[in-house]
Amino acid sequence: MNKKFKILHVFYLGGGISTSIKLITKYTNQEKFEHIVLNGTDEQKNLGLINSTIYNLKFGREIHFFKDVVLFFKTLRICLKEKPDLIHGHSAKGGIISKLLGFFANTPCLHTPQAYSYLSTQNKIKKAFYFFIEKCLKVLPHKILASSNSEKVRAIEELNYPENRVFTFSNAISQITDLSNSKTEFFLPKKYICSVGRPSFQKNIEYMIEVLREIKKTDSEIHLVIMGVGFYSPNLESVKNKIKKYDLEENVTLLEWLSRESIFNIVKSSQLYISTARYEGLPYAVIEALALKKALVLTNVDGNKDLVDDGQNGYLVDENNVSDFKEKVIELLQNDEKRNRFEINSYEKFSESFDITKTITQLEEIYLKEFHKQ
Repeated sequence: MNKKFKILHVFYLGGGISTSIKLITKYTNQEKFEHIVLNGTDEQKNLGLINSTIYNLKFGREIHFFKDVVLFFKTLRICLKEKPDLIHGHSAKGGIISKLLGFFANTPCLHTPQAYSYLSTQNKIKKAFYFFIEKCLKVLPHKILASSNSEKVRAIEELNYPENRVFTFSNAISQITDLSNSKTEFFLPKKYICSVGRPSFQKNIEYMIEVLREIKKTDSEIHLVIMGVGFYSPNLESVKNKIKKYDLEENVTLLEWLSRESIFNIVKSSQLYISTARYEGLPYAVIEALALKKALVLTNVDGNKDLVDDGQNGYLVDENNVSDFKEKVIELLQNDEKRNRFEINSYEKFSESFDITKTITQLEEIYLKEFHKQ
């Protein structure tokens, strides 16, 4: 029996990153691949990983030098014990640790940013610091596995990675089925639009509330359902204050923790899906909206623009253009024929490009062709 190709994944549990790990460990060929997972928190619940050995370590989301040095040596001991064929880092923090591990353990390294860290702040000093770290770590031997084409372009054009060091494997999910008989436990109006995203700098929910305020001037019955409000929502109070200020309490429903099935049912029953994010890697929530046959109105930023063919399955709007965003939403709400056509196109785009059962072989080929020891 041939030895399995062993991959050490390093990541901080949360959102799309944990979804990515679950899908990779589930859909890669279990006869060819073995996965070792360094989970960046000490939480084991809901990981749901198969074909995997899990180590729980508390990296923390932010950089804490002395604490991180201690944790790094713990991860190095695990790496030397497991002797992986490849280290695959996910997210900014996972990428830093993985690149250093690869260097000290003399092991090939692959990094999936899932949106670069320097995009995550408006603070010029922090932005410059995060960018500097990315540039410094570029000298270590590793390659980039972008989660979208726009992330690949950013790695090459802004961070100056050579093209032969950057690959792309788009985030993808499996078909969403068996929801027809399932019900949610929440009372929602018959007609509503929806979004998934925690109130944070990245998701820019304040902009979404500004858009809703303008839509209400044309459609007083408009209702917005925002899911994912809860875990790590630093801008929640700001969002709530804006909702109150604009007298939108009856037009907005904020939902905290939900089962995946509940989220899918809410998205499926909505009129359309929107996102006002400032940046993305390749957002799983939008891929899920494609799979659930939703027309989209999204900001024209990294990740989002890889999922919308403008004027075909949705619209892309320049960041913070409230008037244009409002007009695009109203157009799709009032034009059933166009919205229905966009919905069909969304599902076709998902099926062609973002169904992991069809695309996982691309990742397997990258793992084996680029990193397998001959």
